[in-house]
Amino acid sequence: MNSHGAVAREVTATDSVHGAPCWVSLTARDLPTAERFYEAVLGWTWREGRLGDQYRFASVNGVPVAGVSAMDTLGQMTVAWTPYFAVANANETVSRSHERGGTTAVGPISFPPGRAALLADRDGAVFGIWEGELVVGWEKWRAAAPTFAELHTRNAFDAAIFYGEVLRWATSEPGACEVDYEDEEVVLRSMGDVVARIHSGAVDSAPDPTIRPRWQIHFTVADVDACARAARAHGGSVLLRDEGSAEAVLRDPDGALFVVNAR
Repeated sequence: MNSHGAVAREVTATDSVHGAPCWVSLTARDLPTAERFYEAVLGWTWREGRLGDQYRFASVNGVPVAGVSAMDTLGQMTVAWTPYFAVANANETVSRSHERGGTTAVGPISFPPGRAALLADRDGAVFGIWEGELVVGWEKWRAAAPTFAELHTRNAFDAAIFYGEVLRWATSEPGACEVDYEDEEVVLRSMGDVVARIHSGAVDSAPDPTIRPRWQIHFTVADVDACARAARAHGGSVLLRDEGSAEAVLRDPDGALFVVNAR
């Protein structure tokens, strides 16, 4: 069931849930180090898949939840976590992005059973798109490792217009995401669940035009403090952990940022 109590249908392809985050992937300099770190911090197990030995799939209770690729697999990308949004047609999505001032770093390229591209919005925040069959059913993915993506940008309203037009948010198309404005932030819902948020202000609490806006991935965990301790013990660091807060901002050994939130 989703958060509204309705029985969820099994969604296995992007054309049924387009516009919603459907995968998260990390670019890393050192795959074995990344595997050990995230196994310790988030309890993930690892396997190779159809994308070759330079890409690893992380699983929770046998359900694939994230991917990690060596940096040279997708070019000289920044070490970072990236959300991938489901789209019905990758070529058309890239064209809409270009028409609205976005740029393309990679693709679209074929990764059977689908096609992917890495893009950047008008302010430089990097995001991915995926067309085709999902790695695992959308509901199974969200249930195994609950996550959402958060965009820190200079103007949330302007960003919402860009992503809404590019990813077809708030349209009459079946499976389209819903967009709401709550407490000066943009909230994206799919099938009743909050899947993304957009905040004004480039990073942290104050806008800084010298720092490029970014998408940040949030993982829901049982024990935030235990994750923070494990991060420090395995070569990472804790950037932000306020006493009494239900979340912590962590950095892995390669420098990629992510957030853990209490269930």
